[in-house]
Amino acid sequence: MSSYLVASVGSWNRELYEKYSSNIDGNWRFVDTPDKLVTELKDFSPKFIFFPHWRWIVPEDIINNYECVCFHMTDVPYGRGGSPLQNLILAGNQNTVLTALRMEKGLDSGPVYLKLPLSLDGSARQIYLRASELSWEIIKKLVTESHQPFPQKGEPTFFKRRKPEESELPSDLDIGRLYNFIRMLDADDYPYAFINYGNYKLCFNEADFSNGKLTAKVEFILKGSNDK
Repeated sequence: MSSYLVASVGSWNRELYEKYSSNIDGNWRFVDTPDKLVTELKDFSPKFIFFPHWRWIVPEDIINNYECVCFHMTDVPYGRGGSPLQNLILAGNQNTVLTALRMEKGLDSGPVYLKLPLSLDGSARQIYLRASELSWEIIKKLVTESHQPFPQKGEPTFFKRRKPEESELPSDLDIGRLYNFIRMLDADDYPYAFINYGNYKLCFNEADFSNGKLTAKVEFILKGSNDK
């Protein structure tokens, strides 16, 4: 029986692991920190290591010695790099693909196993959950079917990782782009869209845009606090 390791963060990804891995033949294990990843591999030799949502650089010795698969939310080689969801929405995209890549030293430059369509509708949180579900559809295909990765074709374009201060709402957005700006940042561990107001940051989430009307939840957060 083949062995598989899933490295991911977020409670929803652990829940999806429990939900799906039990229905796919194999010896499965799960880790959620870099230290656990290294420790697990001391006595475990997986056929694949899947990284559906990972925040850290994977050591080269792991990439070179195991079949490591990461997931990127663009149709590579378009959109390599950081903050793909936010950059896609800012560019006006309504749909994208979730791409499964063989990891290598270059950023999002590895050969492609599979690409599946992904809607960019809804909040960032909803899109990430949708992508996490879709990643398990890909994982099942890679485990149960034969898929050889193929080289990326075309001239690469790159996204820059966004910084927290870039979440401040621009003052020149029309209402549609204002909605997009708020929803693209509405996810756990992301700095909400905000404006400065005296000693407070006004943070916006749960945006809804219908019939030409935009509504959102507003939180007053004292500057310098540890809150979002």
